Amino acid sequence: MEQETAKTAGLIIIGNEILSGKVRDSNSFYLASELRSLGVELARISVIPDDAELIGKEVSLFSRTYDYVFTSGGIGPTHDDITMEGIARGFSIRTKRHPVLAERFRKYYGERTNAAVMKMSEIPEGAELVDSGTSGFPVVSFRNVFVLPGIPRYFREKFSAIRERFRSSAFYLRRIFLNANESDIAEILNAVVAENAEVAFGSYPELDSAEYRIIVTAESRSRNLLDESVHSLLARLPENTLVRLE
Repeated sequence: MEQETAKTAGLIIIGNEILSGKVRDSNSFYLASELRSLGVELARISVIPDDAELIGKEVSLFSRTYDYVFTSGGIGPTHDDITMEGIARGFSIRTKRHPVLAERFRKYYGERTNAAVMKMSEIPEGAELVDSGTSGFPVVSFRNVFVLPGIPRYFREKFSAIRERFRSSAFYLRRIFLNANESDIAEILNAVVAENAEVAFGSYPELDSAEYRIIVTAESRSRNLLDESVHSLLARLPENTLVRLE
């Protein structure tokens, strides 16, 4: 059975505050979970500082490598919000004030509109506004790059509004809870892995459970191949090893 080629994605977390430990990143965990549920493989996460040149190089590389690229952070009004500038540099283009954004900000800020506010209306030339379902700042996309805010609440809100455009065929997942040590099942698991190229297995020791000691995960885009591989694994495990299957 021919399998659909998985769509891939890369995430670039931008911010000195992440690298210095001042702020905890939660956006990468959220996006990885969301993309997986949509059938998209998050292949790489990069955390980089507020450096326009570095942002440009990383975004350009990711854009050539993955189907989708997401950035987090650096799109506000302050001096260190330089994601738009960085993306423009990466593709050797300019930033340009977008009239729709400029009008939105004028209406929202009114008399408080200033140069810092209007800076947020400057995006890479040729970029598009993706309707994010709110009256606030929309998601900006340039080619296959989607620019998201760094604040977790807004990151989740904006991605949730556009998530369905990334939906692909789903991954099917089984979790196998075992009362064994990894060394007890390593050879068996390795053999099953070698025989099932279309199924991705993972083995994760659990130190805090009195019920089981390992969780083995099996994942595939084919339910049939997944079921066959799991059955093969269970048939080879030592007696009384299996605790439960989900």
